[in-house]
Amino acid sequence: QVQLVESGGGLVQPGDSLRLSCAASGRTFSIYDMGWFRQAPGKERGFVAGITWGGRTTSYSDSVKGRFTISRDNVKNTVSLHMNSLKPEDTAVYYCAALRKWGQYDGIWDGNYWGQGTQVTVSS
Repeated sequence: QVQLVESGGGLVQPGDSLRLSCAASGRTFSIYDMGWFRQAPGKERGFVAGITWGGRTTSYSDSVKGRFTISRDNVKNTVSLHMNSLKPEDTAVYYCAALRKWGQYDGIWDGNYWGQGTQVTVSS
């Protein structure tokens, strides 16, 4: 099993940057592909970014490509999401997940283990 705890959310202005972190416990963290998802009010949770177990391959949703960067540290058991040029439409609860389905080729992403989420609000 993997337990996930997100941190780093907050209230920022449009154009600002923010870094989310996800701390994982459990010795099997390094074998999982990891992902970030988000859920805005009134919308379904959707994929944001993914990174393979070794960190060699990343994938992003079109809405964040070029602005967000996902990374991981398998020694520290962490996965991060660096968010630049934030927009009001990025406002959502952000979730970290250990993936059971890599969806780069069919667009279907799914997590096996989930964190509790961290709120990101982008507003002037």
